[in-house]
Amino acid sequence: MMKISVIQFPGSNCDFDTVHVLNNVMKVRADLVWYKSEDLRGYDAVILPGGFSYGDRLRAGIIAAYSPVMREVKKMAEDGYPVLGICNGFQILVEAGLLPGALLRNSSLKFVCKWVNLSVVSNKSVFTKKLREGDVLKMPIAHNEGRYFIEESDLKEYYRKRQVVLKYTDDKGRVSELSNPNGSIDGIAGICNDEGNVLGLMPHPERASEGLLSPFNSDDGRLVFSSMIEYMSGR
Repeated sequence: MMKISVIQFPGSNCDFDTVHVLNNVMKVRADLVWYKSEDLRGYDAVILPGGFSYGDRLRAGIIAAYSPVMREVKKMAEDGYPVLGICNGFQILVEAGLLPGALLRNSSLKFVCKWVNLSVVSNKSVFTKKLREGDVLKMPIAHNEGRYFIEESDLKEYYRKRQVVLKYTDDKGRVSELSNPNGSIDGIAGICNDEGNVLGLMPHPERASEGLLSPFNSDDGRLVFSSMIEYMSGR
C-alpha cells in the first residue's frame, strides 16, 4: 500500500488540508510526520506543506531546512522518490538546496491571497505528468515571500531542461505584469529539479482539489496529486 508523509513543522498550517485531500479525495494513505523524525522508511513520497515554519524567523523556510527530518527528505530526493514543497514547503526546498533560486518578499511588500491563472510550461515533473503543456489552471496563492528569483542568465538553461513547470498568466496563458501577483522573474510559479522528482509550487493544489470549495468550481489541484500517485504506482 502506498504511503505519503506530510511533514509537520512548528507553524505549518496547511498540513491537515493536505492530509485530508490525500486520504479522503485521492484515497491514498497519508500520515503527518513530525519535523524531528529521523526515519521516513516505508514512505513512497514526501510533501512539505504550506504555512509559516518557525514563524518565518530569519528568512522564510531557512530554519526548517535544517530540521532533523530534512536529512531524510534529501535522501529520498536523491533516491528518486517524489518530493513536493507547497508554498512554505517550496521555500524550505530552496533553502535546503534541493531546488535552485531564491524566494523573496513579494514585489508589493504585501501578503497576497487570491486565485490565479497558471499556464503549464512543462509536464516533465513527477507531479505534472498528467497535465498538458499550454493548459491554463486555476489555483489559489497565499504568501508574503513568493517572488521567485534566479539570475536572468540562468533562465534559458532552466527552460531548456524543462525545469520551469508553471507560470502566472492571464486566462489565455499570456504572461504580463498584471498576471504576475508577486513579481516572480518571468512569472515563474513552480520549478522542479533536473530529474523531475522534486517540485516546488507557490500555488496551493490542496486548496483546489474540491470544486465545492472553489469560486470557479476548480479541482485542478487534483491533477498534481494524481500525477504523483500514478508515478508512485509505477515505481
